[in-house]
Amino acid sequence: MKPENIEKINHSFEIQAPNFESKSVNFTKEEYLNYTISCVAPCKENTLLEIAAGTCACGRSFAPLVQTVVCLDATVPMLQIGQQEADKEDLSNMVFVKGYAEELPFLDNSFDIVFSRLAFHHFTDVTAAFSEMVRVLKPGGKLVMIDMEAADELLRKTEDEIETQRDPSHVKNLSKAEMLSLYEKHGLAIEKCETTEMPQRLENWLALTRTPDLIREKIRQRMQADVTGNDKTGFSPYLKNNDIFFNQKWVLTIGKKGI
Repeated sequence: MKPENIEKINHSFEIQAPNFESKSVNFTKEEYLNYTISCVAPCKENTLLEIAAGTCACGRSFAPLVQTVVCLDATVPMLQIGQQEADKEDLSNMVFVKGYAEELPFLDNSFDIVFSRLAFHHFTDVTAAFSEMVRVLKPGGKLVMIDMEAADELLRKTEDEIETQRDPSHVKNLSKAEMLSLYEKHGLAIEKCETTEMPQRLENWLALTRTPDLIREKIRQRMQADVTGNDKTGFSPYLKNNDIFFNQKWVLTIGKKGI
């Protein structure tokens, strides 16, 4: 089952692929990734599946600590970069698969850890994707999800509107309650759920997606208006060294599948 927005996803991430691991954005921030790995606590016998893996930065970090890592993504250029980087790091226990989160090409109960980072806001059917992740997770296994928390209810629509202007493959951010509900409805026991604020520089955020100049300027104006106390965007932007920044709220949730 192809996602409804697959063409937008492929177009967006083909553009992002060359600079997706740039140190100018925090999407691959090493400190947070290392912390996440410590929370997951993988062991050498584990098999791990990374969903919507992108350039597989997370999968590559897990690879030395587990038996096998499978990275699945819908966009081939992202996977190609992931494989190139894995080859550079001599990681021979990684497998790269083109596929969709909503229809995983794996048997039931196949993986000890199923991992997804910053992907659910691109899914048109989050329940289908989550159900598939649970299906392929072994009993007693861990399902790990990291994604951006939605703005307060009154500003959610505005925030998603700006996100979609910047990246048309964006669908919507989930609230923390909606994330927890996915775990609870699928019978997973919550082991951890916490929020970390991740600073983002507006210009770097816009540059990653190569947002067209006219749209960039409109977003800048809306952010600037928010900074000066006018219409709110849901991003709560602020000035730092004369640049506009905002803090994304990343929610890390770890749930365990019953035996």
